[in-house]
Amino acid sequence: MTKIVLITAAVLLVGALALLASAKKPVSTPVSAGSIHAFTVNDIDGSPVKLEKYRGQVVMIVNVASKCGFTPQYEGLQKLYTDYKESGLVVLGFPANNFMKQEPGSDAEIKEFCSLNFGVTFPMFSKISVKGEDIHPLYAWLTSKQSNPEFAGDIAWNFNKFLIGRDGKVIARFGSRTKPEDAELVDAVKKALAAVPAQ
Repeated sequence: MTKIVLITAAVLLVGALALLASAKKPVSTPVSAGSIHAFTVNDIDGSPVKLEKYRGQVVMIVNVASKCGFTPQYEGLQKLYTDYKESGLVVLGFPANNFMKQEPGSDAEIKEFCSLNFGVTFPMFSKISVKGEDIHPLYAWLTSKQSNPEFAGDIAWNFNKFLIGRDGKVIARFGSRTKPEDAELVDAVKKALAAVPAQ
């Protein structure tokens, strides 16, 4: 009888420890993913989108917010998209509330805000976390030293920009203060668009 009680107690203890470990386990970075094309994310309307659909295009991924000092950059991002979408550029906006709660709205409110105030037509996605324990797997991949050593590092604020080549790999990163119309960023976009995709 004592043996059964001890075994039961041991099983319960192991189970409790496993639950505790899983609760505190950070998001694992999908280092095996070779590009953004391995990820599926929800768009602003809640529908799943495989980023595979952007294979062969140059992609700019931006964490956005509606109540930030950098929010007017929506205008520049829209212009960049309008100017170069026919050449193969797509801008992907990912709302995040990680910084001073500057993106408090629902997905529907964010969509309306972007449309009414900045005429945004580039793809917008459902609100995610871009840092911390609940970081979205896409951003875990983008910021990890294992998967993206050259451009890794935590997102410091809203409107960080990752430029992705036609093969789905990061080729440049720009901080919040670099505006979409800055010559350095525009030149990087042009260079990426001119690059011949690897066969």
